[in-house]
Amino acid sequence: MTNDESTSTEVRTVRESQSEYSELCLPSSTNLLGNMLGGHVMHLVDLCGAIAGARHSRSTIVTASVDQMTFLHPVHLGDLVMLKSQVNRVFRTSMEVGVKVWVENLRTGKLRHTSSAYLTFVGVDQQGNRVVLPQIVPETEEEKRRWHEAAQRRAYRLALKDKVKLHEPG
Repeated sequence: MTNDESTSTEVRTVRESQSEYSELCLPSSTNLLGNMLGGHVMHLVDLCGAIAGARHSRSTIVTASVDQMTFLHPVHLGDLVMLKSQVNRVFRTSMEVGVKVWVENLRTGKLRHTSSAYLTFVGVDQQGNRVVLPQIVPETEEEKRRWHEAAQRRAYRLALKDKVKLHEPG
């Protein structure tokens, strides 16, 4: 029996998955206006999300999807980018991870929320086969809210995926 056919009995808390990642905005990561490249912010979101997912699953995970990314405020050269992530819900072999991006102007101390995203990660073994992930238990009211909303977002993602398949050629 492969891990995909079995049922994971492990249960972990959201708190155990919570992760933080920070990076200073340097010239190599900026555009001609001195703002961090959007693609670099997306890379950091994927990285921070993967850290939370790996902490939870203790297995190899791959990014399956990223929901919409909106950039609310630019990250300027010299700013500190801070990301916070946590697993919101585990389904069977996939999980939703939420990531928030904050930017701090180190000269003024002003802190602003600049982006948020939901990512779906899938657990895989060394051959690339899906594996069953440990379930997650939300403890706080905020974690419970995110847990319930994750199911709604998943239903939307799956419906969108089916709709796209209908329009594929062949």
